[in-house]
Amino acid sequence: MDSEQTLSPNITRLEKLLDGAHDGALLRYALGNEWLKAGHAAKAADYLRQSLALDPSASAAWKLLGKALSANGETAAAVEAFTQGITVATSHGDIQAAKEMTVFLRRLRRDTPLA
Repeated sequence: MDSEQTLSPNITRLEKLLDGAHDGALLRYALGNEWLKAGHAAKAADYLRQSLALDPSASAAWKLLGKALSANGETAAAVEAFTQGITVATSHGDIQAAKEMTVFLRRLRRDTPLA
């Protein structure tokens, strides 16, 4: 598949900001989100890992990373991302994110018994 044909205007706009003054965890998270919406889970996971390297306390990035990994068939890595995300969210008082990731983790384990 030619990735140039599937690039949304948001992805194009956001990627132009890479390595500039606005580059950072939030930009990398936004790119991960856009790539996941475009159906490119592996590319999304790459950007989300970059985001978390810059800000490992971002509950939303952990949650989206788990979703991207799951969508890419990386079940064990998705379980790890959700587990780490629950720990981070709980430690920061982000109870809603922890609950959501707990539900995603439970579903993932139910749907893939080896996870």
